[in-house]
Amino acid sequence: MKKKVYILSHSHWDREWYLPYEQHHMRLVELMDDVLELFETDPEFKSFHLDGQTIMIDDYLQVRPHKKELIQKHIKNGKLKIGPFYILQDAFLTSSESNVRNIIVGMDESKQWGAPVKLGYFPDTFGNAGQTPQMMEQAGFDVAAFGRGVKPTGFNNVVVNDDKYASQFSEMWWKGPDESKILGLLFANWYSNGNEIPTDKAEAQAFWETKLADAGLYTSTDHVLMMNGCDHQPVQKDLSTAIKVANELYPDIEFIHASFEEYLTALKQDLPENLNTVSGELTSQETDGWYTLANTASTRVYLKQWNTRVSRLLESIAEPLATMAYETAEEYPHDMLRYAWKTLMQNHPHDSICGCSVDEVHREMVTRFEKANEVGRYVADEAALHLVRSIDTASFKNMDGFPFVVFNTSGSEKTGVAEVRIEIERLPFSAGVPDQLYKVLKEKEYPSFVVKTVDGETISAIVTEGGTEFGYDLPKDKFRQPFMARYVEVRLPIESMKGLSWNSFILVEADEQDVVVTATEASLVSNNGATLENSYLKIDVQKDGTLAVLNKSTNRTYAELLNFEDVGDIGNEYIFRQPLNDQAIYSKGTAAEINIIEDTVGFGEIEITHHLEVPISADEQLEEEQKAVIEMRNRQAGRSKTCKTLTLKTKVRLERHSQQVKFETTFDNQHKDHRLRVLFPTGIQSDVHYADSIFEVVERPNTVDPAWINPSNPQHTHAFVNVQDAEHGVTAAGIGLNEYEIIEEQNQQTIAVTLLRAVGELGDWGYFATPEAQCLGEQSMLYALSFHGKEEATRTFHEAFNYQIPFSTYQTTVHDGKWSPNHQYAELKGQNMALTAFKRKEHSDEIITRMYNLTNKETDAVLTIENYASKKCNLLEEVIEGTVEETAKPYEIVNTLWIQE
Repeated sequence: MKKKVYILSHSHWDREWYLPYEQHHMRLVELMDDVLELFETDPEFKSFHLDGQTIMIDDYLQVRPHKKELIQKHIKNGKLKIGPFYILQDAFLTSSESNVRNIIVGMDESKQWGAPVKLGYFPDTFGNAGQTPQMMEQAGFDVAAFGRGVKPTGFNNVVVNDDKYASQFSEMWWKGPDESKILGLLFANWYSNGNEIPTDKAEAQAFWETKLADAGLYTSTDHVLMMNGCDHQPVQKDLSTAIKVANELYPDIEFIHASFEEYLTALKQDLPENLNTVSGELTSQETDGWYTLANTASTRVYLKQWNTRVSRLLESIAEPLATMAYETAEEYPHDMLRYAWKTLMQNHPHDSICGCSVDEVHREMVTRFEKANEVGRYVADEAALHLVRSIDTASFKNMDGFPFVVFNTSGSEKTGVAEVRIEIERLPFSAGVPDQLYKVLKEKEYPSFVVKTVDGETISAIVTEGGTEFGYDLPKDKFRQPFMARYVEVRLPIESMKGLSWNSFILVEADEQDVVVTATEASLVSNNGATLENSYLKIDVQKDGTLAVLNKSTNRTYAELLNFEDVGDIGNEYIFRQPLNDQAIYSKGTAAEINIIEDTVGFGEIEITHHLEVPISADEQLEEEQKAVIEMRNRQAGRSKTCKTLTLKTKVRLERHSQQVKFETTFDNQHKDHRLRVLFPTGIQSDVHYADSIFEVVERPNTVDPAWINPSNPQHTHAFVNVQDAEHGVTAAGIGLNEYEIIEEQNQQTIAVTLLRAVGELGDWGYFATPEAQCLGEQSMLYALSFHGKEEATRTFHEAFNYQIPFSTYQTTVHDGKWSPNHQYAELKGQNMALTAFKRKEHSDEIITRMYNLTNKETDAVLTIENYASKKCNLLEEVIEGTVEETAKPYEIVNTLWIQE
């Protein structure tokens, strides 16, 4: 058979990176102009691959709206190859649902233009998630192309230590943890292996001799893919001539200008039987460990915190509330949510969410987060306000008070403290002059309040004065209504509230018959703040601020928890690099201050203060090494001899009904070139640990490959990391804290969670200063710890998920309504399944749910929605053959469409 070389024109388009977005944007306009002109003038220029992302069309038409018909023409005639994704997202730093919505939006918009390329396209993703094969299969794709994660061994018979992560060929089978299997295509010579092909015969001969030899090391067939493009690469205008020259030089080889569809069709027909199979997540495990790029999980932590907050708002609060409200509103905000999701996903490309771009890029990202957040908040509030008007609160009619509703919009039981701001009196501006109205309300005394249930039972709550403030209403049918109002703040301890449910309460003035529960509840704080205790846990604070925590259910004590570690970092936004001979600075062993913040019926909270003497930055040599573009592994810079105090204030909260300890660490970062972590020794010796990833609780080894020489082994997580043995375990949760490391010390595994990594340059291929990546200024990090015994790990996983999803609370009135005051809208039974989506179908009104098996065992997967019938569907929300099972296979992602009966 004659060897065939498929030359594929493309430009890998990082939407923003080493230049601000608009600088790249204008270059995109020029690229698209050139591509469209080639389509019109060169009949031999057959196709251009638009990098797997439809957003490039949106960006182009923003500037050239008059080119829409020309774009449409060349998509329809098959020359401009689009989709299947909206953007090229980073897999590990975007939520499971964000990964799905990227496919849904990309496929949806691709189909509006024409036919998408059905290829999972991940050319530069910083590692590939293990559930990608299952996700691709459920989206109707049978091939994924990627540039990172697998070690190519080729025909040189490179020795590997674990063939799960290595392949002899650039083509391989990729198997997910659920046994889904797709064809994997590795850009073994990168996605630029056919870039800038010469037209001069002598130059072309030298070019092809090298390129064909390089490709020949890895290709398993006589079908050779040559990617004609690279990062922001202008289109090669003389490509047709270059192909003609190649065909003249090599009569035994056929060179063609091709698309992915042509190449993959031919490739699949000739695949050999001896392809390797790689398994699970592909994160360059078979390398020296320096260029996994996992440290981007801790670069510019503020971006990760924003991303977690907005992702949870859209997928776990706004969509569930809007889905439930649709029952009576008969309207679902499809367009608003699509706009919010697209705005959020514009922050999800690998150079964006990973924090590895210039400062201007990340400033604009914060604006996008703020925009998506406001839309999500609007959707959630509008849905909730409609819902509370539909909830029957008539049972409160004999109580003179202020009703309110608490929603748990997560899929599982949630314990915690719900906070609600209650307006107790209002004076409209029509009643007088604003300052006089303010004075009248401000001078009034606050009565004593209690909270009661619909049954009239008085329950524990903390009610405090909320002050007098200006406010306004924006009615749907009249002009704005300004007012002055008086408020109280209510903090309500909630124990085991069911998932996707609401409960109604009322705030009333206390009378002599009311039993104030506060007086009878035992204190949670003792020993001058050095001890916190509830029925599940006892926390003893040591003199150095470390904690000893007794889990009463297992009678095990975990010691030396909450030890802060600070080290130097002379790396860059991509990679952490500790200076040679740098000695870590620890809080353990230093004096700490302990103060009681609150001891209430709902929770006890103390504050631990540490003062660490930390070098102010790296020494002067680092700047010179950066300017000289010295690769970070070869740098000799150390830390400055000048030190300054880093004051860490950590609130430790133990809630009355909770099995989770919550932390908030705040500090004013005025130090540069350093990394701050918090350490939690587990007292457990184990070979593996578990972490939350894309639709998977992934099991990862605690040891590295023998080829690994990086002193550290950073890893990604979304919500938690867990270390366990056969008897017990520890789960560390975080909000926007996506990097951790498992350290073996003193015959135990220690969980190290990165709180901050401060660096001053982008890195990669040149010197780009990024002073804002030093993250100077006030910082606040939220994280938590849970403990479990045998067969209890998934409880702590749900606690970690729900830690990121606050209760939603809304004041209401006394009125009749369709819904009972306390109601569970949908029920997911069992703890082994996690719900990720509760929404209405795109462009329709059926309910879509998505959940996945947290375990490697078949498990119960029973979800019920009253008055709805279920049908099996795929990731694209399309009904497929088969019945909805009451069990889920190991690691299975379960998509269901619900039709009202």
